[in-house]
This record gives sequence, C-alpha cells and structure tokens, in this order.
Amino acid sequence: MGEERLMDSVRSIVFKESETLEGTCPQIRGYDFNRGLDYAELLKSMASTGFQASNLGDAIEVVNQMLDWRLADEVLSEDCSEEEKDLNYRESVRCKVFLGFTSNLISSGVRETVRYLVEHRMVDVVVTTAGGIEEDLIKCLAPTYKGDFSLPGAYLRSKGLNRIGNLLVPNDNYCKFEDWIIPIFDKMLEEQSKENVLWTPSKVIARLGKEINDQSSYLFWAYKNNIPVFCPGLTDGSLGDMLYFHSFRKPGLVIDIVQDIRAMNGEAVHASPRKTGMIILGGGMPKHHICNANMMRNGADYAVFINTAQEFDGSDSGARPDEAVSWGKIRGSAKTIKVHCDATIAFPLLVAETFSKNANKYTKIAA
Repeated sequence: MGEERLMDSVRSIVFKESETLEGTCPQIRGYDFNRGLDYAELLKSMASTGFQASNLGDAIEVVNQMLDWRLADEVLSEDCSEEEKDLNYRESVRCKVFLGFTSNLISSGVRETVRYLVEHRMVDVVVTTAGGIEEDLIKCLAPTYKGDFSLPGAYLRSKGLNRIGNLLVPNDNYCKFEDWIIPIFDKMLEEQSKENVLWTPSKVIARLGKEINDQSSYLFWAYKNNIPVFCPGLTDGSLGDMLYFHSFRKPGLVIDIVQDIRAMNGEAVHASPRKTGMIILGGGMPKHHICNANMMRNGADYAVFINTAQEFDGSDSGARPDEAVSWGKIRGSAKTIKVHCDATIAFPLLVAETFSKNANKYTKIAA
C-alpha cells in the first residue's frame, strides 16, 4: 500500500497536468515535400518550423507590417495639421525604413539584394561602414571571387590576394580603385577651395555614386534616387587609405562629420507623422548609428536584427532589441525580432517574402 501511494506521488510529479496551449500558440509543423516543391510555401512554413526558422518567419511578418503601415491606420490626433486630415495624404504616408549593414555583406552577393532595394526606393536611409562603400565601388572596377575559409594567409599574401571569409579580392582591385578615386578627390578639393563646398561623408558618398555611373552599384542608385547613405567611419578602410595618400599628394581636403550627425539624426527626428522601422544586418557601427538616431524620436516602431553576435560580452552588436528598448532607441510598443543567422542566408529570403512581394506598390510610388 505504501509502495502504491509512493508511485501515485511519482506519477503526479512526472505527469503533471499541463495548461492547454491550443488556440494561443501555433503548432510546430515543417514543410511537407510530399506536396511537391513550392518555394513560396516552403518560406511560409519557416514560421512554424521552430528555432531560427521561426525567428526568420517572425522577421518576415514584422517587415511586412512595416511595409503595410499607412498613416491612415492611425487615429487622428487632436493637434494634427489640415494636411494630415486629408485621407489621400494619410494613405500615401508610409513607414520610414532605415537599412544598415556591415561591409562583408557588400563583399558578398547580398550587394545585389541591397542594390535592388535602393534601386526601387524601397528603403529611405542607408547606413554602412567604409568597406560597405568601397566594396560596392571596387566591384564596378573588378570582381570578387569565391575562395575557401581555410586558405593559408601567408600563401595568399605571397600571391597578392586578400581573403574576406571564403571570398578573395585581388590586390590589383585596390590599385584600380586608387586610379579611379584619386582624381575625384582632386576635383573635390578644387571645389572646396573655389566654391566653398563643405564636404560631409554622405556628400562624398553621393559624389562617388554619381561618378561611378554603374547600374550594378547600389551607391549609383542611392545618388540617382536621392537616398542618403551615411558612414561616420568613412576613413576606416581602403577609402581611408586613399584619403591618407591624397593628403600627402594634395593636402587640404576636409570632411565634416558634424553636419552628417545632424542630417542622420534629423532623418529620425523629422520622420513624424511617419513611423520608423529598422532593418539591420550585422552589428557594429551601422547598428548603433541607426538605433541612436531613432532614440532622438523616442524610439523606432519596428526593428529586425539579423546577426550571429551574442550578448553575453555586453557588445552592442549582440544585444537583442529589448536592450535597445531600455535606452529609448526602440519603443516599448514596437514590433521587434532578432534572427540569429548569417545574413547572406536570411536576408535574401526575407526580401523575397517582403519587399519583392510588395514591388508593385513601390512602382506606383516611384511613378
């Protein structure tokens, strides 16, 4: 009898009655290949697959909410302007999208995805690193090649080949870059001296986009579509090397970062009555620069982070969206998600299920 009571107690512990999740949580279910291959359905199934596949599915949902939002969805405020009361105007006001990415993504084939978004005016503000600028321009002059992560550094150095992960960039590419960009710096210095042009990183970037005049370049399309590209660390890369060499050859070129921080923060501060959304690939400076600008407006309304960085070391790169909420960089009511994944995998899939599916809306806006 005592043994029986003991076993009843054990059973009650092991088989503890559970609260029902029916109707409150989606069921986990993967794609059924017995139904044939349907890529749209395969991507849709990510949301119910679990782990980072589900996070990618959630990111797709957040971005689609970002793209679907219109001012007409909001209740009229008492102090709104006469223009804001006009329904046609309210239907035309959409979310302001900030896109940030690190240089390695432009070194990779994600460059073409970024170019697509900028070409079709699907994003409003871009922030990247110096490498995210120069790699786009250099690819217009010479290609990057697929190599291997395990290629020995000393061997590659002896061959004049630079490795970015499993990508290879011949040193000759940078020689071509120097030949192309130094004469442009000469012109910029002349315009500064004769016309009192005040150069900022974003103005320099726009000028380079104009000068490259190549439709494969996202910077060309940013210039053509008047989409600002910010890079507060413009000197941290080959661009900085070129500015360094130019400063000895023809000293005097000045690039003012203060005007750009006003412009960047202004993109967020003056976004109202629009909502703002952040899509940030990787971490570092682009991530913080976009988040910090949105702090000036009491936080972004949507945020999608895609990176592989971890938060245990306190890095901003690895921080989840909720940490940004504590700083006021993302609103407490915001729709947010972080996808722990290589952006070269996740981002093209996300674009396929969001921006690309909404492409007809952007055609109307551009027209």
